[in-house]
Amino acid sequence: MIDPELGESLVELGLIYGIRVDGGRIDVDLTLTTPNCPLHASLLAAAERAIRLMVPGAEAVQVNLVFEPRWTTERMSPGAKQRLGFK
Repeated sequence: MIDPELGESLVELGLIYGIRVDGGRIDVDLTLTTPNCPLHASLLAAAERAIRLMVPGAEAVQVNLVFEPRWTTERMSPGAKQRLGFK
């Protein structure tokens, strides 16, 4: 899934903190670049939709919004840092 403001994938931005699969249940911990992101609700819903598309047999999908540890640009992939001018 692509972050609508930065144009990079959530994975490349380092916003995915954890993924747990237990049978047909998938739990994902997702953070935001800032706690006050106005797109938080739409990002969570879009992440759930993307997971359901990629794993059509999932019985339950839960996307959890987390803020610990706080996100920093250090979590970004080298490619994302370069494309966004951080390197």
